[in-house]
Amino acid sequence: MKPRPVIIVVAAMALLAACAGPPPTPSGAPPTATAAPSATNGPPTPSGAQPTPSGAMPTATDGQPTPTGAQPSPTDGSPAPTASGQAAPFVAQVERVADGLGPLTFITHAGDGSGLLFAVEQAGVIRIVEQGGAVRQEPFLDIRERIGSGGERGLLGLAFHPQYASNRRLFVNYTDPAGNTVVAEYTGSGIAADPATERRILSFEQPFANHNGGMLAFGPDGYLYISTGDGGSGGDPLRAGQDLTTLLGKMLRIDVDGGGPYAIPADNPFAGGAGGARPEIWSYGLRNPWRVSFDRQTGDMFIGDVGQGTWEEVDAEPAGEGGRNYGWNVMEGPDCFRGVPCDPNAFTLPVAWYSTQNDDHCAVTGGYVYRGTALPGLVGRYVFGDYCAGAIYGLDAATALSTGRAEIVELTRAGMSITSFGEDEAGEIYVVGHSGRVLRLTGR
Repeated sequence: MKPRPVIIVVAAMALLAACAGPPPTPSGAPPTATAAPSATNGPPTPSGAQPTPSGAMPTATDGQPTPTGAQPSPTDGSPAPTASGQAAPFVAQVERVADGLGPLTFITHAGDGSGLLFAVEQAGVIRIVEQGGAVRQEPFLDIRERIGSGGERGLLGLAFHPQYASNRRLFVNYTDPAGNTVVAEYTGSGIAADPATERRILSFEQPFANHNGGMLAFGPDGYLYISTGDGGSGGDPLRAGQDLTTLLGKMLRIDVDGGGPYAIPADNPFAGGAGGARPEIWSYGLRNPWRVSFDRQTGDMFIGDVGQGTWEEVDAEPAGEGGRNYGWNVMEGPDCFRGVPCDPNAFTLPVAWYSTQNDDHCAVTGGYVYRGTALPGLVGRYVFGDYCAGAIYGLDAATALSTGRAEIVELTRAGMSITSFGEDEAGEIYVVGHSGRVLRLTGR
């Protein structure tokens, strides 16, 4: 099938990093961000109500009313974003690779030299996309009978073991028919994984139907990282984000090679379990970190954490520096949540954020730092997007890590709701959505 490019050139840059005072280092004491700029001069403001997404992608509002009262609006005291003094924007487009699949939640590669892509359908099927875009008729894995799918539930994550080429181990993250989270291991082959080989690695109860997290990724240290949402509803009624005795609202880190079913890495921040803290926890204070990735060159972690109703945020963590508290539900983005007084210096603030007020944006979809070769002008930029707007953004990864702030630049529009980004073995970036399409990010 010949790719059909969709070209959208965006000249305007949405500058979201300006704030009062000098920018902090990521681990330092950042200033309060009440003067943070909004993204209202980015995509056009739609008339009527903000669209409510369907399918597995978590929304920013979850049906909850927008906070009122002391919570500042996104334009209160906000300087107007400007593109002055900035380099010429990277000109991007998206190219259709495959379509006709079911609603997709993720896409990735196996790292085995095959050049194949593995597209994850929310209903519980993983399908193989060949290099030319053909989708194999027989699924790679079909576990629909084990999955409760719909809304923000379903087959949400997939990670191949770093030595998959030799050990054929892969891991998935799904919600079972009761709505609880399951992380399971399967054994694959060149053409399929056997459902009968399932070995449950980790499972835990989900108190509500939303905020399931769902990302799986092996870090440069060889450990498996698992993102978990705060348990759902709205506003974190369980206060799970700040509770170290629960796995909810966290980034987890486990060793799937060192024990049965897993071991705790000795350098996990809470490995000793003091005060009842779960030893699996790597970092905390997260609301719904739907998509998380590692920079394949530096090992730094980037997190797209879906906000409540005002701010969407991107968090950046230098390689190996766990134990960070990203603030939820004391903070939402750069501000104290719902105007309740707090000390922002007690938390690691996001490196970038944008507003979901008064436009078509609703939920951040985390992506990847581009390290491919096809798009030299994009190298070193963290590429991510917004689910509702279908907007694809970039920010300078090195700046985000060195200064604690980075400017957001709109690269293009996907023409669909973005559920996830993915990489192939060469580091090229792909985009998927509920439409069942697979797109590739290209230049012009």
